[in-house]
Amino acid sequence: MNKLGTVIGFTFWNKVKTKAFVVTTIIFALLVTIGVNVPYLIKLFTGDDGNNETKIGLIYGSQSEIALRLEQFAASQPQAGFKLVKYEQADEKVLAKDIEDKKIDGYLQFKDAPAGQFPQAVYTSKDGNLGMGLQSTLQSGLQIVKTQYITKGSLSDAQVAALNQPVQIDAQQVKGQDGAGTTGNEKQTGANYVFVYIMIVLFWMTTMMTGNMIASEVTSEKSSRIMEILITSASPLTQMFGKIIGMFLIGIVQIVVFGAVLAINVMLPHNRAAFSQFDIDINQLDLSVLLYGLVFYVLGYLLFSTLFAAIGSMVSRTEDLGQAVMPITMISLASFYIGTFSASSPNSLILKVASYIPFTSPVSMLIRVGLGNVAMWEVGLSLLILIVSIFLFGWLSAKIYRTGVLMYGKRPTLKEVRKAMQAYKI
Repeated sequence: MNKLGTVIGFTFWNKVKTKAFVVTTIIFALLVTIGVNVPYLIKLFTGDDGNNETKIGLIYGSQSEIALRLEQFAASQPQAGFKLVKYEQADEKVLAKDIEDKKIDGYLQFKDAPAGQFPQAVYTSKDGNLGMGLQSTLQSGLQIVKTQYITKGSLSDAQVAALNQPVQIDAQQVKGQDGAGTTGNEKQTGANYVFVYIMIVLFWMTTMMTGNMIASEVTSEKSSRIMEILITSASPLTQMFGKIIGMFLIGIVQIVVFGAVLAINVMLPHNRAAFSQFDIDINQLDLSVLLYGLVFYVLGYLLFSTLFAAIGSMVSRTEDLGQAVMPITMISLASFYIGTFSASSPNSLILKVASYIPFTSPVSMLIRVGLGNVAMWEVGLSLLILIVSIFLFGWLSAKIYRTGVLMYGKRPTLKEVRKAMQAYKI
């Protein structure tokens, strides 16, 4: 036990202090920061600080009633981001000159239409682009104007606003037969959705990063012949599980760092308002989802890390390691893509099947628990298969590790490893 603690401590501190770990962590923290602040950075570099109003020429022409109602709408929306400039007639030469002189950015006119029908609106500008935000605002305003125009003022402003309000559908899960089944609300589902997606990304990232570190650590110790000294001081099994636990702690440190960076960036004033629009309350997160997420994360990491350690022990040259770990990388990618592409349909057949396969169950079952309907026995069965698989592959990996660290030269095949096991009586 003392030697296991020594190996864990040595692995942890030896990796944490390396430049590669520090630089990698900083780079990922910067990527998280940039990703969260992308909308703000776009505004910063495009010079759109929210104070630049778009000046739109409004042609009254033969549709003076509609133009007047739109002007009244714009006057009631001072924060809409545009300002209307009145033109009685559509004189294209005058309008083009005003655009060149930057008196207006473009102009809006209404085509002639039969009586009682709402005319087509056409926006003309130098680049022919209205912008998504401004287009959405103008469409909302024109929808209200259209309702007022068709109803001929028979409805009040409140009734017009209610008529244009989108119909909201609140979704919830059905209760169980005993009346105590799972119930949900939109905020809880949103919080679960965010948590599940974060866990999927973290699981894939940390499994790949720490797994490759475990494999490369073992391979580099073999290639530098340090392994021959280490074997005399600690058993191969102690070394393998010491490295796995040490790397797991490193992964936890990275998650804490990334989580802190994410939380700090989300709490920045310019991001807080933007994220509040999603109406996601993390306090609504289902605790069972949190618990299952952590359990599947730890068990999934143990399964993959034992395989990385076994493969690392079979490789004597670091340049051969990438090809050797490719199968595990592909399996991990498959698990990641099944999870991300099936999250919108958590009760699909592919997720149900994948949730019982040990290499894909950490991601698939987490999605079913967090976003779908799953019985407790299904979760228990998935956990049981995963735990049995960890013991099975852990036992197999330990035997391969004890044999692999003693084999040098070209990467051995599984048949050669099996013969070596028999020769070493492992």
